Amino acid sequence: MSNIQNYKSRLLVGAAVGTFSLCLTGAAVTESSAQSSAPQALPAVTVDATQQRARVTRNAQPRGSVQRAARDARRPAEQAPSNVPVTTMGSTRTLGAPAPAYAGGQVAQGGTLGLLGNVSVMNTPFSVVNYTSQLIEDQQARTAADTLINDSSVRVTTGPNGFDDTFQIRGFPVAATDVGLNGLYGLVSSSRVPAQIIERIELLKGPGALINGIAPGGTVGGAINILTKRAGEIPFTRVTPFFMSAGHYGLHVETSQRYGENKEWGVRFNGVGRNGEATIDNGNWRSGLGALGVDYRGERLRWTVDAISQNDDTENFRPQIGIRTTVPFIPAPPDPRSTWYPGTLLKQRDNTIATALEYDLSQSITAYAGIGYRDGEIYQTFPDSRVTGFPSGADAFGNFRLINAYYDSYSKTTSGNAGIRSRFDVGPVTHRVNFAFTGYYQENGNAYVANTPAQSVPSNIYNPAPLPVVTGARLPPRLANEILLRSFALADTMSVLDERVLLTLGARHQRVEQDAFSTTTGLKMSDYGAEAVTPLAGLVVKPLQNVSLYANYAEGLSQGVIVPAGFANTGSILAPYKSKQQEAGVKVDLGTITTTAAVFQIARPSLVTTAGNARAYDGEQRNRGLELSAYGLLLPGLRGMAGVTFLRPELTNPATASERGNDAAGVPNVTFSGALDWDAPWVTGLSFNGRVIHTGGSYLTNANLAWQRFPSWTRYDIGARYATVLNGRPVTFRANVENLFDKRYWLTSGGFQTVGAGRTFLLSAAFDL
Repeated sequence: MSNIQNYKSRLLVGAAVGTFSLCLTGAAVTESSAQSSAPQALPAVTVDATQQRARVTRNAQPRGSVQRAARDARRPAEQAPSNVPVTTMGSTRTLGAPAPAYAGGQVAQGGTLGLLGNVSVMNTPFSVVNYTSQLIEDQQARTAADTLINDSSVRVTTGPNGFDDTFQIRGFPVAATDVGLNGLYGLVSSSRVPAQIIERIELLKGPGALINGIAPGGTVGGAINILTKRAGEIPFTRVTPFFMSAGHYGLHVETSQRYGENKEWGVRFNGVGRNGEATIDNGNWRSGLGALGVDYRGERLRWTVDAISQNDDTENFRPQIGIRTTVPFIPAPPDPRSTWYPGTLLKQRDNTIATALEYDLSQSITAYAGIGYRDGEIYQTFPDSRVTGFPSGADAFGNFRLINAYYDSYSKTTSGNAGIRSRFDVGPVTHRVNFAFTGYYQENGNAYVANTPAQSVPSNIYNPAPLPVVTGARLPPRLANEILLRSFALADTMSVLDERVLLTLGARHQRVEQDAFSTTTGLKMSDYGAEAVTPLAGLVVKPLQNVSLYANYAEGLSQGVIVPAGFANTGSILAPYKSKQQEAGVKVDLGTITTTAAVFQIARPSLVTTAGNARAYDGEQRNRGLELSAYGLLLPGLRGMAGVTFLRPELTNPATASERGNDAAGVPNVTFSGALDWDAPWVTGLSFNGRVIHTGGSYLTNANLAWQRFPSWTRYDIGARYATVLNGRPVTFRANVENLFDKRYWLTSGGFQTVGAGRTFLLSAAFDL
């Protein structure tokens, strides 16, 4: 009954949001057809855009008037009229229209690369992918993680409805805290990014210290940046009720409108309310999201502001556990709809305000600045299988010792940047020079209140015991650490022969400062300050206009890890460290299909848990790999993407001599992702899609014992959608099934394990009002 009441409340909230949105857009809906047929021109903007090879986008021509009407309203960003501002790609600007979609509409032709600006994929000396909102919608992604797994070099090591989305890119962990928002770290939720706010997901594979600055969580495998939605040229108001198995309902309301004589002001709003059982039996995921994006685009000045509020309450969130390093075999994964910590509660609150501004000092010089603030809070029960005096983790039969606790935390983050981008010629050489400053400050606090080992209870992942009641008083979180990151960077991309040869050189001077405090006494326990210069060199050579050969050398700088609760050295700060990447590859643009191949090597210190349950760096992990991928419009009406990554995660200098040459724990040797999206020729507006996600086996520990290897797994997803017109209004119905065959499999990061979600049904209907 309480769930029904909560759901009714969410529907009322959704209705209120919808009413507000309709008021906001005013008469925009009734004017949309007139505006689309006779649009007002925007101020001219002079752009030195990168020369692009003409692309044939055969699927841009719909097969009938019904499908055309549905697509025009459903995908305004992809079907924009002729008065859309010129793309920022290749210019000194980044605010405004992003890079256009590539053939098929699932990925973009380019994206923002921090210090390097908005760059074409073919002019980039890195392996990059830029996913569009079209792909996000058609696959019914709930968070950014659901889309990123389309890349074979990206895997998620935590399941849906868990504590957060933790990624693995090129075999190295990438925390949810290291996901950027419009080029700034620390401003999105520390747990997950909701799909409804995303216009583009920009993925850079490899260290991005020069490109984006030091990542607050120590990421070196890659960088993820989220571009938020902006109002497009076609105004719309859309209401999307949705359902997810089992018994999970919600409503998404979205409006978009531009104002002013030349449509210089834009407003985009997204509101989401959801409630009900999701991927865990007897669980509940209740969420509310509000995101408002306002932008101004003048002839020389551009300005944006984003306000995002995200609230999630989860009962019985997806659990994680460690498996004992002494097991004679890996236990079978339990039912993915079960939880071995029944009764857990998780509340997450995130509020963000961020703004950015660009001003063209001339046609070839742009000054820019951005700043944002996020306030986040987390309240949770924190069951743990690491109990003092007992073996840590689960045995081969799923038995473990359980202790319960409260672990609440907060974070307050301010993140910003400023700089100047310029373009000029010196003789036959064209220079693109960017000078930038970045700053990041974060205050973190927590409160950990645990039962004593004597209050622990035996449990089992297949037959879990109820959680013991936490007997200690719940305490408010207190200051635990402060982090300050500052950097200055300079980069120059030099090109000759009409951008047939591009050389990028740059360096970033970075300063890291950390202070750790006792949450009991408030006294400072430790501090450090360190600084380093991270260089970058990248080369692109085009023997043909549609073929790019590239190579790069990049370094990553990671702040020292602050050891969390549950370890013997909790509260300690580990020293900062560097990582190094060498990469070479080729990209071939065939007009409607782009293929890529890359070989790479990344080396960094290994973070391990010692026999004394302390976190420390142990030797070096060197990941060598080969990536092959293709994406685009395979045939008229058939879109697709596929990739495979072969990886050798070698321990090159471990403290344990016998482990030299072994694979790093939790890193698979091969991963594959492939997806197709096909327009059925016999019914206008009907499309089918399918996806295959394969992850190879990996070891439980660095010892690489044959009987302690997680088996490989393969997941199959299918879906369909139907775009039509009802009562003169476009509507799109979508149905997807993830993990079609209900495969059971472990997700592992090398330290903790969880199970992937079982078969999940997703239904939605997007109505344009």
